[in-house]
Amino acid sequence: MTDYGEHIDETKIEPRWYAIRTYTSHEAKVKTGIEAEIKRMGLQDKVLEIVIPQETVFEVRNGKRRTRIKNFLPGYILIKAVLDRRTRDIISQVPSIVSFVGRRSEPVALQPHEVERIIGRVEERKDITTVETSFAVGDPVRVIEGPFNSFNGTVKEINFEKQKLKVEVGILGRKTPVELDFSQVELEI
Repeated sequence: MTDYGEHIDETKIEPRWYAIRTYTSHEAKVKTGIEAEIKRMGLQDKVLEIVIPQETVFEVRNGKRRTRIKNFLPGYILIKAVLDRRTRDIISQVPSIVSFVGRRSEPVALQPHEVERIIGRVEERKDITTVETSFAVGDPVRVIEGPFNSFNGTVKEINFEKQKLKVEVGILGRKTPVELDFSQVELEI
C-alpha cells in the first residue's frame, strides 16, 4: 500500500539501475556482501547485476611498472534490480553501505543515458590501459636501465600512448634528447 491507499503489484516492477553509496574503498566488499545476502535470502531473481565502475591503470613508480584497478566512481556501485521494499531493506543492511542514491530514504532509479554512459565506460575500459605516472615535464630524472644507465637528465616530453619519455641527458658535455621507457627512469630525489 502506498501513502494514498493504492496497492502496488510488486510482481510487475521492472528491473532498473540504482546507485548505492558505500564507504570509499569498500566497493568490492559491498558487492560480495550483496551477492552473499541475495543468495542467502533467495533473491537471485530480484538482483540481476552488480557493477563496480572501474578501469585498469598502468603506473610507473620508482621506475617500476605495475597495473592496478582504479575505481572511477569511488564510493559507489551500481545495481540492476527489481527493487521492492524487501529487496531494498535486505540490501541496505549489508555492511559498508551508506545508502541508496535518491531523495530522502527513497532510492531513485538512474536514467538510461546515465547507465549507458557509465556501463559503456566500464566496457570500453576493459581493453584500454590508462597510464598514470609520477613524471612531469621539467622533472629531474636518473636513468636506471639501458645504455644510458646512471645518466641524469630532465624530462622534456611525455608520451602516454607509447609509455615513453623524451629526456635530455648530458653526453660529452652536450644536452642530448633520448627516448626512454617509463620503466627506464626514476625521479631524482
